Amino acid sequence: MVKIIIYTGLSLPFDEAKEILDSHEGVEVIYKRPIKRGDLGHDIKENPDIIGIIDGVFHQNSSVGHKEILNIMNKGITVVGASSMGALRASELDTLGMIGIGYVYEQYATGKVTSDDDVAVMLDSDTLESLSEPLINMDYVFTNAVNENIITEMQKDELIKIAKSTFYPKRNYSQTLNSSNLDDETKNKLINFIRTSADIKKEDAKALIRYIREMIK
Repeated sequence: MVKIIIYTGLSLPFDEAKEILDSHEGVEVIYKRPIKRGDLGHDIKENPDIIGIIDGVFHQNSSVGHKEILNIMNKGITVVGASSMGALRASELDTLGMIGIGYVYEQYATGKVTSDDDVAVMLDSDTLESLSEPLINMDYVFTNAVNENIITEMQKDELIKIAKSTFYPKRNYSQTLNSSNLDDETKNKLINFIRTSADIKKEDAKALIRYIREMIK
C-alpha cells in the first residue's frame, strides 16, 4: 500500500484534486488543509510514503519549517512542492532533496521571485476560498497580456507597482486596474483577457498531483 498526503484546498479544491488522483487499489491518498508548523510531526504517524505540499499558511499561523521538511525527508519520505508554500520551500530545499514542480517553483528557484508575499492570499478559513489575488498570478497574466499586445511593458510595470504596494489581503485585479492610468478601452480589453487567463497557481497544483500520479505507476 502506497500512502500519500497532499496539503491543498486553496490553490486547488479537494474535489478537483481527487479527479486527478484519488485512493484506489494499493494507493491511499489523504488530502489535508494548508500545512502549518507542526503538521508534519503529527501526520508522519500516518506513515506516508509521499508528501505533496501545495498550500500552507503564511501569516495566520507559523509556517511549516525547513527543519520539519528535512526531518521528513531524512526518514526516506519523498516530498514534492508546488504552487504556493510548496513552491517556496522546494526552491529553498531542492538541493537537499525536495522536488519542485511548475512555474511558481521555477520563479523562486531562479531568483526572479524572492518574497513569500508574491504567493500569499487572504483566505476564508472555513471554506478555504481565496479572498484576494496572489501577486504571482497577476504578474503571470500581465506578462502574457504584454506578449499579446494588450498592454505595454510600461503599463505592466505600473500595474505591478500598484499591486506590490497593496497589502496582500486587499490585492485584486479590480483595485489594481482602477488605481492605474489605463484608458477605459485598454482596461476592458485587459479585463476580458484576465477572465480567460489560466490561474497559474492552480495549474501548478494540478501538475504536482499528476507528477505524484506518475511516480506511483
